Amino acid sequence: MVEQRFKEWKYPKIEDGKLTDYNWLVQNKDGFKLGYKTDIGAFTYINAKFGVTIDDYVQIGSHCSIYSLSTIDNREGKVVLKKNCRIGTHSVVMPGITIGENSIIGAFSLVNQDIPDNVLAHGIPARIIRKLTKEEIKKLCEEIK
Repeated sequence: MVEQRFKEWKYPKIEDGKLTDYNWLVQNKDGFKLGYKTDIGAFTYINAKFGVTIDDYVQIGSHCSIYSLSTIDNREGKVVLKKNCRIGTHSVVMPGITIGENSIIGAFSLVNQDIPDNVLAHGIPARIIRKLTKEEIKKLCEEIK
C-alpha cells in the first residue's frame, strides 16, 4: 500500500549531477520541480535543462531516463508528469512530453508523444493500449489517500 511506503516521506536533498540518497540524479536542478510523495527508482536520470515537473504521487521505476534536452535529435522542451502517473522501469521520456494524470506507462517504453489522462500505454514508441476503467482509476486514487 502506498500509504505505508510513504508514511515518513520527505523531500530528498537534490544536488546538481549528484546521486540523491535514493540513488537517482538530476542535471540542471534549477529547472526541476518535484511534487509531494513521489517515488523515483534508483539509477533514474533526469535532465531538467528546459524544465521537468513531477507532480504529487508520481511513481517512476528504476533505471528510467527523463530528458528535457536531447542532443541526438536536437529536441528540447519541458517534461510534465501529472499527478499519480506511473512510469515502468527502464522507460525513456523524451523532451516536450506530458504524461497525463493517473496514466500508466509500461516498462521498457519510449515515450515520444504526449499521453493523455487515465490510459495505459507501452511500447517503442509508446502507444495507448486502452483507457483505464473507472474502477482502476478509483483504485489508483485510493492508494494515495
